[in-house]
Amino acid sequence: MNPPPLPLSESDAWAAVVARDAAATGSFVYAVRTTGVYCRPGCPSRRPLRRNVVFHASAAVARATGFRPCRRCRPDEAFLAAAEPFVTRTIDLLEERLDEDWTLDALAAEVGRSPSHLARRFRERTGWTPRELQRAMRLARTRARVREGEDLTRAAYAAGFGSSRGLYDAARDGLGMPPGRAARGGEGVALETSTRPSTFGRVLVASTDRGVCAVLLGDDDSSLEAELARAFPRAGRAAATDRHRELADAAHRHLEDVRVPLALPLDLRGTPFQLRVWSALRDVAPGATRTYAEVARAIGDPAAARAVARACAANVVAVLVPCHRIVRADGRPGGYRWGAARKERLLERERGSER
Repeated sequence: MNPPPLPLSESDAWAAVVARDAAATGSFVYAVRTTGVYCRPGCPSRRPLRRNVVFHASAAVARATGFRPCRRCRPDEAFLAAAEPFVTRTIDLLEERLDEDWTLDALAAEVGRSPSHLARRFRERTGWTPRELQRAMRLARTRARVREGEDLTRAAYAAGFGSSRGLYDAARDGLGMPPGRAARGGEGVALETSTRPSTFGRVLVASTDRGVCAVLLGDDDSSLEAELARAFPRAGRAAATDRHRELADAAHRHLEDVRVPLALPLDLRGTPFQLRVWSALRDVAPGATRTYAEVARAIGDPAAARAVARACAANVVAVLVPCHRIVRADGRPGGYRWGAARKERLLERERGSER
């Protein structure tokens, strides 16, 4: 369930946000990780930091992935005004009757369009099929209820999943980790952390008693701490020990020079599929790149290129698990959790290390 593509590049989208370009309203929305809110490009609110912004093809997609609409600029209204009424009615049906397993024929009959016409216009407007959007809505509602303390099983049924199997199947992509672990959010884990400067900005290293569990890149410590809290919302904290400092030193040396051998334990936390992908990433040598499709074939699942992309996006161990070495089929760098510019610099440095 890969996020739908934007109708323009991320650099152009950011330029529209910076300019508060009202003409771009209805073509995309931007969401702010630190506030959980999404806005239209022309929103008059204080401009967020670029590193905290993610773009979505529509308000419906932003809402389905767990963000809430800005009360000031009302992005949902902009989206509704730009979309055909039958598309917005379809979205409303999916959200209002989330427990129903809608077929395309049933939705088309409800909104008075042919199935083919609805399918085409719905995908053009949202980037997803109705079934994909409904699954994303169910996952977002499940996550929200779990964060509020509700039992996972109850939350799943209340969100419209008819069985625990349905939740687990969807969660392989949407939750990014097994549902039980998502519910715990790192509960019972004590994290030791440290931050320091690096060639690529500030770096935060977190470790457990098993090894390094996160390496995060950013521009300031507060944003790194916020990202770690989102990845491990229920984890505890412990004072940094000598062992942690040794792990952090080793991680930093490798970050600064990939020719330094990476001989330290990692505590990678993800689904079995994600762990297979992350293991394959560690086999890609510095200076080399692979496409998502090539990684999918390497793990024996050639049809899973999109799922590989999602696993790369879920990785929280920068450089040590080198998802920056995975590029698009056309050779362009593609997206990166810590910014496309940082990814390009990492790749350029590694290519230079091979000369």
